[in-house]
Amino acid sequence: MTVTTLIENTAINDNFCSEHGLSLYIEAKGLRILFDMGQTELFAENAEKLGTDLENVDIAVISHGHYDHGGGLKKFLEINKKAPVYISRFAFEPHYNGSEKYIGLDTSLKENERLIFTDDRFVISDGLTLFSCNDKKKKHDLGSFGLTEKTDDGFIPDDFRHEQYLLIEEDGKKILISGCSHKGIMDISEWFQPNVLIGGFHFSKLPTDENLERYANILNGYETDFYTCHCTGVEQYEYMKKRMDRLLYLSTGQTVEI
Repeated sequence: MTVTTLIENTAINDNFCSEHGLSLYIEAKGLRILFDMGQTELFAENAEKLGTDLENVDIAVISHGHYDHGGGLKKFLEINKKAPVYISRFAFEPHYNGSEKYIGLDTSLKENERLIFTDDRFVISDGLTLFSCNDKKKKHDLGSFGLTEKTDDGFIPDDFRHEQYLLIEEDGKKILISGCSHKGIMDISEWFQPNVLIGGFHFSKLPTDENLERYANILNGYETDFYTCHCTGVEQYEYMKKRMDRLLYLSTGQTVEI
């Protein structure tokens, strides 16, 4: 199984564009998988530089309904004419940062026939399953970090019911792919206890203090190899790296073999 980072906040060199967002190209289970699509078309530009053929992607997944993970959806649908796109049925709800900045998806794409809307558990194929974990109880609730959902009664804290995780089971390993882990990386790690977890931790707004050290120690207690990126924050990653035995960072243009 290989994972190539098509877009992320950082890049391995100046040949690749970067932006606040995430897009991963995965080859696993004999399939070519696109997980998230960044916020613009830059993921596609980087894919071309890397020789990654988006036209022949077999399936696509959007982890949640935020622009920095699904903003490139229109571009992907133009490039690729066949792959189904698996997305939560809650993903097109109006998501905001506070009450001013809309951070949701392009709602004009909601009726596209290629979209397959998922619920709490959706089996794509043998060894490929999507989970929302909306029915799971949390031990660690860090709040919504000011992210909201607009309702008829006003803005309420986002409960991230639109977020889903891709579990890949291959060669006796459990590999979990997450976008931002908004529901909480410590709880997600507990729920799945995967061999490998790839995705953002959503720690970029946290100070590098005793709380972050405690979170690092909790994660280090799992027999999991963590590959993080995007919303974890570079400073937070460097702080946690000193306290975790199995933590690595993924940047745009990088390929890892699992």
